[in-house]
Amino acid sequence: MRKVITYGTYDLFHQGHYNLLKRAKALGDYLIVGVTTDNFDLERGKMSTCNNVMERIDAVKATGLADQIIIEEYKGQKIDDIQKYGVDVFAIGSDWVGYFDYLKEYCEVVYLPRTEGISSTMLRQERPTVRIGVIGTGSIASRFVPESKCVNSVEVVAAFNTNLQECKAFCDKFAIECADTLETLFEKVDSIYVASPHYTHYDYVKKALLAGKNVLCESPFVFRKEHAEELYGLAEAKGLVLMVALKTAFCPAFCHLVSLLKSGVIGDIVEVNASVTTLTDETSEKMDSKRYGGSMSENACFPLVPIFKLLGTDYKNINFYSKMKNDVDLYTKAVFRYDSAVASFQVGLGVKTEGNMVVSGTKGYAYVPAPWWKTDYFEIRFEDQNKNKKYFYPFAGEGLRYEIKDFVSGILSKDYFFSKVSKKENLAMAEVQEKYIGNKNLFRL
Repeated sequence: MRKVITYGTYDLFHQGHYNLLKRAKALGDYLIVGVTTDNFDLERGKMSTCNNVMERIDAVKATGLADQIIIEEYKGQKIDDIQKYGVDVFAIGSDWVGYFDYLKEYCEVVYLPRTEGISSTMLRQERPTVRIGVIGTGSIASRFVPESKCVNSVEVVAAFNTNLQECKAFCDKFAIECADTLETLFEKVDSIYVASPHYTHYDYVKKALLAGKNVLCESPFVFRKEHAEELYGLAEAKGLVLMVALKTAFCPAFCHLVSLLKSGVIGDIVEVNASVTTLTDETSEKMDSKRYGGSMSENACFPLVPIFKLLGTDYKNINFYSKMKNDVDLYTKAVFRYDSAVASFQVGLGVKTEGNMVVSGTKGYAYVPAPWWKTDYFEIRFEDQNKNKKYFYPFAGEGLRYEIKDFVSGILSKDYFFSKVSKKENLAMAEVQEKYIGNKNLFRL
């Protein structure tokens, strides 16, 4: 039997993909097709992929040409696969001519002609472009605009700030339009990114949804569960995408970490502990008690993500311990009790501690070094150190491009949209903030 192997992303599967697979199939008796994983594509800089790996596998399977479909997960895997499966021929598109000649040591290498006039890139370019307007022109918005350029089918076209001078400076810097009113902004776009101060999120998100705009809102989302429920209800009634921008939840390393831990690799999870602290100037708006300033409002959303994803949102009680100054928490420790586990986090704007995360289980533990909320690396550790394993993943740029990609995909997708931070989790986060603001189980140090 003559075995042939080929690889591809197979995004937006088209006639060119089919033709290439058919030509590869004709080279032998048995065709193995390698489909790249989402993480491998991200590692190679492919932020423009529209279909997830399961959709791409299904598309290849539907052709009936593949005798076997495998997953390509890492660089150098092709040599391993050729040897593992006893491959006779490696086939790839002619746009790679010469690149894979190093494989000739292991098998025959054939470069196949590609179908002219069609490609995934062309199809992506033909897709509608999501036009985003930015509300708020601070530091996070200044990172958002450059990050958006790394994602296909999206364009930031305008911005709004109540401070017109700051808005004009921002728009001049990024060559976009400056909207003098919200109404003007809404006329120019179909989607809104809310990057304004925390205390304004509820009002801006509601106005944007009422105007029929999809919304990506910076974290923390809102500070009352009732407000979160109202906004989600409004988005659902209008068929709009409402997503909270919590970059940690969208990054490859964190996503894989959660999957591993949920699969039981460290046994039953007994404790989750995470820290996020930064030393901040006391004159900063982040320390303004009248505008929801403080460590909880600024940083708690980050550790709440792994706690709720790993242990769920049905905790039995929560206690807060805060070091206060001028009615603002410089530092807060929160402790959750679950039926069979505990969780805690430390957040600070005026107190510094190690910013790592540890998840403890009955068989081992996960260690994520500082800064864990934007990590590209974590370890799974056991009593027998020979079983320890290290995992490395890309964290491209500022990390915002991952959430932007999901937001755009959610808008353009014709199928079910899955948000990496669920409605239930966001409602629980708002409830935690509401309890803290209401001084429920709050002990001042």
